[in-house]
Amino acid sequence: MPISNDILSSTLRVLAKDAVDQLFKQLPLLNEIKGKGGVETIDGGQKIDRPLILAEHSTITQLSSGYEPINLAVSDVLRTAEFNWCDFMAPIVITKKEELSNRGPRAIVSIVEARLKSVMGMLQREWELQAIRGGSSVLTEMLTLSGSNSPTGFLEANSVGQTNTVGGLSKTTFTDLQNQYVDAGGNFGTAPGNAIGFLTDLYLNCQVNSPAGVPNLILASPTSYKIYKQQLFTNERFIAEETLDGGKLALAFHSAKMFVDPNLPTGILGGKANDQTISMMTLNTDFIKVVFDSAANFSVEDFENISGYASRSANIFVRTQLIFDHLKSQGVLARAET
Repeated sequence: MPISNDILSSTLRVLAKDAVDQLFKQLPLLNEIKGKGGVETIDGGQKIDRPLILAEHSTITQLSSGYEPINLAVSDVLRTAEFNWCDFMAPIVITKKEELSNRGPRAIVSIVEARLKSVMGMLQREWELQAIRGGSSVLTEMLTLSGSNSPTGFLEANSVGQTNTVGGLSKTTFTDLQNQYVDAGGNFGTAPGNAIGFLTDLYLNCQVNSPAGVPNLILASPTSYKIYKQQLFTNERFIAEETLDGGKLALAFHSAKMFVDPNLPTGILGGKANDQTISMMTLNTDFIKVVFDSAANFSVEDFENISGYASRSANIFVRTQLIFDHLKSQGVLARAET
């Protein structure tokens, strides 16, 4: 007896939760943000608005004699960053020929389960590519951390001033939107201690400009990660048990976990003239957020028969965006590949 669309759809939704959770653990950016409560869910809407404090509200009056007039000049301190949604989907398809060739309910479910994992993996790899590198040719409406490859990217490796427009606000006009930047100048691993020195500079710059917390995530290119690990070879470092239990190669710098991200280095795809190659990103995930629509968080739609074809399909739909609440506490390390 063939499996109905309703039964196949409900089975797929049960499998989808495990598939999504399992795949998310492979992505350091989204996994760490999720673990810190940085994944937000919103019910619909045309845009995502985030109020930002980018000015001083009033001025200080010193009282020397006690008769000084109080300066009552005030200004509006709030500005609103606006972010558009990025919507995308991909189908899971099974043909009638496949169903006939794989008799039995379990065989059909196994095929659908394998394709579910494949499609989820594809969607998530594309999400990570765009979020880190801004290099997706499909998810062009999703924002990216790499300000070198996109004029709306959040983090710039620019030594002469940052000029991107982020959330509709200009970094030139609002300088408090500018991120921290350290240039290793190709000397990250040329002498013992160089890697630690450059990372310390970047970490401290982010820490002193953070309204809360400290950097808790460092994403590194494979080469810069290797150089840092080599300089730590004779030293002992500790990492959280949940990371060790996952069997992954992981390091730490102060309180920040460090992971390899294959989408780094970035900034070499023809970015702005004054930008350098980004080898590492030092992030405070309290202020970098991922937003999903509550009805489109890798949501599986119902299976339907495809008109004109001997097959049926279900779509996986995603509505998401990468946003920020504070950029001055984030940073990039440039030219750390040697």
